[in-house]
Amino acid sequence: MPKINLRRALSRRLSSLSPLCLVFLSSLAIAQNGPPGLPSAEKRSMRALQPDAIFNVNGDPDWMAVADDAIWVSISRLNQVLQLKGATNTVGLAVAVRDPCSGLVAAFGSVWIPSCGDHWLVRANLKTGTVEAAIAAPPADSEGCIAGGAGSIWLATDPKGTLARIDPRSNSVQAAIALPSGSYCPVFADDFVWVTSFEHSVLSKIDPNTNQIVAQIPVGKNPRFATSGAGAVWTLNQGDGTISRVDTRAARVVAMIPAGLAGHGGEIAFGFGSVWVTMMRIPVTRIDAATNSVARQWHGAGGDSIRAGLGSIWLTSLKDGIVWRISPDKL
Repeated sequence: MPKINLRRALSRRLSSLSPLCLVFLSSLAIAQNGPPGLPSAEKRSMRALQPDAIFNVNGDPDWMAVADDAIWVSISRLNQVLQLKGATNTVGLAVAVRDPCSGLVAAFGSVWIPSCGDHWLVRANLKTGTVEAAIAAPPADSEGCIAGGAGSIWLATDPKGTLARIDPRSNSVQAAIALPSGSYCPVFADDFVWVTSFEHSVLSKIDPNTNQIVAQIPVGKNPRFATSGAGAVWTLNQGDGTISRVDTRAARVVAMIPAGLAGHGGEIAFGFGSVWVTMMRIPVTRIDAATNSVARQWHGAGGDSIRAGLGSIWLTSLKDGIVWRISPDKL
């Protein structure tokens, strides 16, 4: 039997595929193997990490919000949002919500929870966990954000491009602002609302005094999630794996930071002088805001949502049903 050159046979088979199929296979490989990370970054193993506290919450812990005394985490598989008490490192209140999705935010005495199951926005009391309102504001996508600022809650409600401004006094939508299509993640920073557009690779700046877009800033490819800190909005660009730093005063990109984090999912947060990014297989990437460079990347199991608050970094392990509380000094 003649020998078969497997590499050559595979090369011939791939060369016969359409470009669309090749793009699909490339995306599938990233999804299965995780992003490559940045070759020049210091690499550490998640196995060596010693969390300060571990919360076994079961299900699939995903979105998180920071309150004054607790972290709130959504668990869509269990149709609930849990309170993680910062003082005692114990699980507290539970709020029943059908398929919580698209972010969480703690503001105006409440935790605000988009529901992909009921297609509305749930408001629950931070002290009692009691549901106070169900607002007719459906999340535009399961992967997005929700923000609080300028006396309002901000949520993208249509993938064609609509940002809802919700009045917490009346629990009703008071304005619908037109955005570029594929806008899913609002962030409130330095008196303005900033929203990424995945489809158009721009960051829109909205003036809450007029409910109008006052600037559109080109950023990296396919920005989805964003955070703010150090006078900037930081976008996680899923298409090219970079992080864009946008100066909030100048409304322009002042740094494009390569991080090797292309792919679906992930999240980004700011705290302790650093930007924190999580992706499957690279649960923590720490970026020094002073130098606009990746300080280190932690490889291994875990990841999907990350937050900075209560003196700690909070990291979910979606597949293991765990939330870790970690001192930033350990990262």
